[in-house]
Amino acid sequence: MSSAAARWTAADLPDLSGRTVVVTGASSGLGAITARELARAGAHVVLAVRDVAKGEGVAAPFEGSWEVRELDLASLASVRAFAAGWSGPLDVLINNAGIMAVPQAKTEDGFEAQIGTNHLGHFALTNLMLKHVTDRVVTLSSGAHRIGKMQLEDLNWERRRYDRWRVYGQTKLANLLFTKELQRRLEEAGSEVRALAAHPGYARTHLQSHTGSRLQHVLFVGVGNRLLAQSDVMGALPTLYAATQDLPGDTFVGPDGFLEQRGHPKIVGRTKAAQDADVARRLWTLSEELTGVGFGLTAASPSAA
Repeated sequence: MSSAAARWTAADLPDLSGRTVVVTGASSGLGAITARELARAGAHVVLAVRDVAKGEGVAAPFEGSWEVRELDLASLASVRAFAAGWSGPLDVLINNAGIMAVPQAKTEDGFEAQIGTNHLGHFALTNLMLKHVTDRVVTLSSGAHRIGKMQLEDLNWERRRYDRWRVYGQTKLANLLFTKELQRRLEEAGSEVRALAAHPGYARTHLQSHTGSRLQHVLFVGVGNRLLAQSDVMGALPTLYAATQDLPGDTFVGPDGFLEQRGHPKIVGRTKAAQDADVARRLWTLSEELTGVGFGLTAASPSAA
């Protein structure tokens, strides 16, 4: 990456007129910033959110074209309804929504809440929407993928003692493995659509405030967010870069600063576990079994070459 690219900001976004982008979880945090900047650059942005009224309130000051549609990634019925209601091409799907280190809970479909929301919900959404996608899918991971360990025999943590941070790390590892296998399948299908991933570093958002732990709330919100975190505007840059720049499939974008915690976007590395092609394939197969959703691209799909 050149020195000029190393200082890339949202002001460097290209003209996105005529392009349509879906951003999940865009009613707050990084998703809201991502949606705002893409709309400002000319894209028609669809905020896919659980609370439509909240999404409309967030988007009201946006410059440019936008709409809000209901989507709850913790409900496969909601994911299916969102996809069924879509018509026409979609240039970019940004899988931004997520929850972090929350107390143990289950989704509507009985999945552990973090894996159900962060991975399985987006897995189903991507494959149901893939026939419409013309350019790329960007999925948000995290530096926390480095603490993740993929145990496919107990993906939903039914046999192990629940550890909210290890679970979160597993979901972020799953995001990278999903991106890897999605890119492989796209290439195999002869599609020009690309799958990429991004992570925001340590960004100051609401995400850290839902752990259910008073101590962790004090550490992350009271101390970390004030002293260590970068702004949500900076945290959104890797996603915006991955969504708009000419990058090869399976690229991972993160901040360029110390330990990738803050800074301008650059291409970053990942753990060996996140590059394991065999585990990526096995995770995909398991995800198909759990969600009932298979690879969404066929020879007749518009995004196939």
